[in-house]
Amino acid sequence: MNASADSAKASLDAVIGRLSALHQKRIDLGLERMHRLLERLDHPERKLPPVIHVAGTNGKGSTVAYLRATLEKAGLRVHAYTSPYLVRINECFRLGRAGGGVLVSDDELRAALEQVERVNAGEPATVFELKTAAAFLLFAQNPADAVLLEVGLGGRLDSTNVVDTPAACVITPVSMDHMDFLGDTLASIAAEKAAIIKRGVPVICAEQTGEAMAVIEAQARQMRAPLFAANESWHVNVEHGRLVYSDERGLMDLAAPRLFGRHQFDNAGLAIATLRAIQTFGVNQAAFEAGILSAEWPARMQRLTSGELLALGPQGSEIWLDGGHNAEGGRVAAAALGDLEERVSRPLVVIAGMMANKDAKAFLANFAGLTRHIIAVPIPDTENAMPVDRLADAVRNLGMRVEIAPGIEAALRSLAKLAYEVPPRILITGSLYLAGHVLGLNGTPPA
Repeated sequence: MNASADSAKASLDAVIGRLSALHQKRIDLGLERMHRLLERLDHPERKLPPVIHVAGTNGKGSTVAYLRATLEKAGLRVHAYTSPYLVRINECFRLGRAGGGVLVSDDELRAALEQVERVNAGEPATVFELKTAAAFLLFAQNPADAVLLEVGLGGRLDSTNVVDTPAACVITPVSMDHMDFLGDTLASIAAEKAAIIKRGVPVICAEQTGEAMAVIEAQARQMRAPLFAANESWHVNVEHGRLVYSDERGLMDLAAPRLFGRHQFDNAGLAIATLRAIQTFGVNQAAFEAGILSAEWPARMQRLTSGELLALGPQGSEIWLDGGHNAEGGRVAAAALGDLEERVSRPLVVIAGMMANKDAKAFLANFAGLTRHIIAVPIPDTENAMPVDRLADAVRNLGMRVEIAPGIEAALRSLAKLAYEVPPRILITGSLYLAGHVLGLNGTPPA
């Protein structure tokens, strides 16, 4: 990084530091502060190209990645707002450009955040609210053909839920997570997610449990919003390793997604269903196939094929990274590992670090039939990370063997000292914060 880039990053970090001090809570759901900010910014959220709003528990980021890649392969410029970031805050803001979007530069982001800071005038606001307002400002100032807007937490009171007439509302699979904010039943969580549904706006919905689906159907009926639900209005299947999608407009036989795991066929299918349901962008089959093949989303069953960490583990081992952190996230990661084991059998080691508000036992239970070797690690420099002793206790309660390491590098070095007949498959998982730390250590941050 040159001196100019260093200076730009320092200036950006300084702004974020000031904004972080404006509210005593990191999360404080509500829309009043957001509406105040947007009014003072002359409502940039009303000056956007067509918006696709995406809520759900698991798969939001991957679905956005498929939507973005497909629209870009169709020749469109696509803005995208996602969270959380893994290494740099810039990852949350992707600006549409001809030929493919780019992450916002330090200088552009700093300028937008400073404008938001000025109009906020020192009043209480969370960092997420302030950066969401900055996203709307950036997207209104830069021409594009579409905006992809990922909900941060929940939906009803999330800062992104201020666009009155999106082109589509998308709901990925709903499961138990963030119960401290969204309620402790699947129905209450689904109600928070389904509250992004707007009157008359198409709703495209992934496969859900019966309890969650009943809530989503009721909300769609109340808002008179056409509902396009998986396994009813559209279907996605895996046939001979290919993705086969069908709806009332016909069938498409497409290549398998580049992103790994059976769940990625479902996420890709949801993206396809969304663009076919709204028909706003005129995407053809070639763009769908190219988008599915090119979509990237770091830390979702991502294999590390280069970087600093590969030299630390046992020679010839595989290192996989997944940011899953709830029971359903663990289930899909374990299923993906099962698929890998069928192809090439290797002993599995799970290196896990989690946040204190997560159900470690429910998450790690998914791996009980795949491995008996878990290494618990801390998540450095992260507020509310789960103490490793507590994480280790959760593993022991599952009847699994656990050891504690002071960090990722130490964990890999300890594995390198073991005598493996076949080099192991190593999964680093449990938190997106841990995943971001790993990508930073590895020298392979998202581009």
